[in-house]
Amino acid sequence: MTAREIIAYMESLHDEAQRKVLMGFFKTAPGEYGYGDEFLGLKVPQTKEVVKAVAKEVTLDVIPELLMSKWHEVRLCGLLILVTKFERYATRRLETDAEAVRCRDEILSLYLRYAEQANNWDLVDLSAPKILGHWLMLPTFLGGQEMAAHQTYKRKVLDELAASSCLWEQRMSIVCSWKTSQLGDPSWCLRYAEVHLHHPHDLMHKAVGWMLREMGKRVSMDLLRDFLRQHVHEMPRTMLRYAIEKMSDQERKYWMTLE
Repeated sequence: MTAREIIAYMESLHDEAQRKVLMGFFKTAPGEYGYGDEFLGLKVPQTKEVVKAVAKEVTLDVIPELLMSKWHEVRLCGLLILVTKFERYATRRLETDAEAVRCRDEILSLYLRYAEQANNWDLVDLSAPKILGHWLMLPTFLGGQEMAAHQTYKRKVLDELAASSCLWEQRMSIVCSWKTSQLGDPSWCLRYAEVHLHHPHDLMHKAVGWMLREMGKRVSMDLLRDFLRQHVHEMPRTMLRYAIEKMSDQERKYWMTLE
């Protein structure tokens, strides 16, 4: 199936009433973070049904045309196809398989090449953990022959995203840690939470707080508390509220008093 066929099918599902709802929800008015984005009015389950139907037969050379589409839902479709393909090569049985490693690296490289096309929080959040975050925890051929070189390369990838002028690439660098924390490694979350501690945008405050909360829940609440003790006086309030959301009422009140 070609990109044009997929796009034509998705366009046939256009829902004007839902389109208007999504345009408001994703802040597409002038001056808002999603300004200029265009929607067909598809709900996420509809897009996932398209992905389920085509992912196996679609080749990677089809993906760029989907990711360059003006339609938000078509870009989401392209990203979710990449997620599906990555996960197919990331099963426990294939973690160290050379061909699977090569395929994962190819998908990751394509994802990074078109990272700016994931230009809203949902596109980032539905793709970055499952592609970028999972890749961080798996063998790779990128970056050299030695394991130490691989780790250096992985940090370089995230450092470049974090330093990008693009809000959505910056968000990728922290939201991808949802997966690394889920797999038991808190280092990525802690590193990039600190990098983005003084970020000016509310969307990043929410993302960092959310990832800190997930790290605490999935790895160690003591590590979360250590981070808070070090940074609570400089954290934006929204970030702090998100980070402590799963704590007891008493402990939340304690942290909120430490401005």
